Amino acid sequence: MTDYRVAPGEAQEDQVTAAIEKFTSQVPSSVYLAAALASMAVSVSFKAQKKTDMALFIGQWAAPFLILGLYNKMVKQHGSDAAINKPL
Repeated sequence: MTDYRVAPGEAQEDQVTAAIEKFTSQVPSSVYLAAALASMAVSVSFKAQKKTDMALFIGQWAAPFLILGLYNKMVKQHGSDAAINKPL
């Protein structure tokens, strides 16, 4: 059976990904958590105003904000090309 896994240092990210990660790694992780909580609060307020469609639309933003926060945290801890950038 063939092993298709990528070994550390075998693949590199492109310049666009590196530029995005350099910019987003400067954003504190709490910003993403605050954005998720704010979207939930706004969703509840729309629900209280009986604007159900808008409440559902905005309420669904919480999960992507939390996923972006996880990605941000992983980039800060490991980087995209962590195996290549580590000193020998």
